[in-house]
Amino acid sequence: MAPDWLRHTVFFALGLIAQTSLLSAAQVEDGIIAIVNSDLIMLSEMKRELAPERERIQKEYRGDGLARRLKTAEYMALTSMIERKLQLQEAKARGITVTDQEVQQAVQQMKRQGRTIDETNQADMKSVREQLALLRIVDREVQSGVMVADSDIKRYFQEHRDRFALSEEYTLSQILIRPRSPDDTADAMEKVREVMTRLKQGESFEDVALRFSDGENASHGGRLGLVRQGELLPGIERAIANLVPGGISDMIETSEGFHIVRLEEKKPKQFRPYETVRTEIQGLVFQQKSEDAFQAWLAGLKNKAYIEIKFESALSGPPTTGPVPRPSLTSKE
Repeated sequence: MAPDWLRHTVFFALGLIAQTSLLSAAQVEDGIIAIVNSDLIMLSEMKRELAPERERIQKEYRGDGLARRLKTAEYMALTSMIERKLQLQEAKARGITVTDQEVQQAVQQMKRQGRTIDETNQADMKSVREQLALLRIVDREVQSGVMVADSDIKRYFQEHRDRFALSEEYTLSQILIRPRSPDDTADAMEKVREVMTRLKQGESFEDVALRFSDGENASHGGRLGLVRQGELLPGIERAIANLVPGGISDMIETSEGFHIVRLEEKKPKQFRPYETVRTEIQGLVFQQKSEDAFQAWLAGLKNKAYIEIKFESALSGPPTTGPVPRPSLTSKE
């Protein structure tokens, strides 16, 4: 079922209803697929909106999976178009205008950023003008009213402290045994067993590394020095996670060979001070509050709008068997 806001009981004049009846894709090249207050959304507009995503989906899927994903993409595209139409209508009602000079300035800036804009294409220029209008209406009606208090920033810092943690640091030493060839695994494993036996018998890790390790740091007793969490191979990260300083891992197999690692020192997790992350948090909180305010504002536009959907899968063909997911109608701006 489509959301309630899509199913108004208000009816336009009979002439408009007759005009907006949408036949199947096989019968018409274009047609009205949605009415948003006094504006219409045409099938041809939706085809243009959906074209890049449709091309991507058709490359990745076949059969029923293709049909389902196309249908989902259609409803998402239509949702986005309806929401954009509502915002542009509100911008017009609030007297927001965009001059030709402002459009040209935006086009030049977009070109400097590497984007391709055809200034002779009316659709491209209209899109730029609409984007500027959308930015202004959202800034005026939504973001201008968003305030971030010190208490908001401090609460975010306390609730998301791990986000501002510094990576753990380790000082490690290792013995690395590399097979001489793909067929030399058995000999390499025999060497690993000898290394483990010597370490268990109390021989110095440095001496064993110097004698047996194939690593570049063997001449320094296998010492790797200081490394940060995330810089190690995943297998080694997991192996040292529960080691205490002085602890030696079991054998760890990676793409480089067989490792035996000793944890020399481990610095506990540290957190960046509040003062150094305050500005960063302020931006994060503002973004979160702006999104919440935007969704509430958009919901208000929908609730007071007349929206009628006349869309019967004109793009993806006849309905497929089984349920087709319809995404919740939230903004994609």
